[in-house]
Amino acid sequence: MSTSNNLPMASSHSIPLHYAIQLTSRLRNKRELVLDVFYKGQDIIPMSETFNRTDIDNLLAQKGAAGIRVYYGMDTENRISAVLVAVNENNQDLIPMTTSLDRTVLILQEGQRCPVICPPESPLNQ
Repeated sequence: MSTSNNLPMASSHSIPLHYAIQLTSRLRNKRELVLDVFYKGQDIIPMSETFNRTDIDNLLAQKGAAGIRVYYGMDTENRISAVLVAVNENNQDLIPMTTSLDRTVLILQEGQRCPVICPPESPLNQ
């Protein structure tokens, strides 16, 4: 496990809707399985994830954004990660109702995961 004082690069977190759907669906389907002893020692659940402020600002700058929702997804290696979407004032996800590859709606994932790249020491990570 390494420590880094560097934030992830801006614009490094954006993913398409169809991939966000795959992540969140996989986690819903396998949620109880990660409790199995088979998954111990595989860093499936991160201790933290770091996102660049520019990407968070861009998420909130979308028309109608009033907040952020954090979903959790699971990739093909069974690692759990945060999936961030903007929500409107009615608490509805600001995503298109299609799984096209349209990149006009911003969805974030790919945070800097700890472990492997962990933040500097803090009372929250000791």
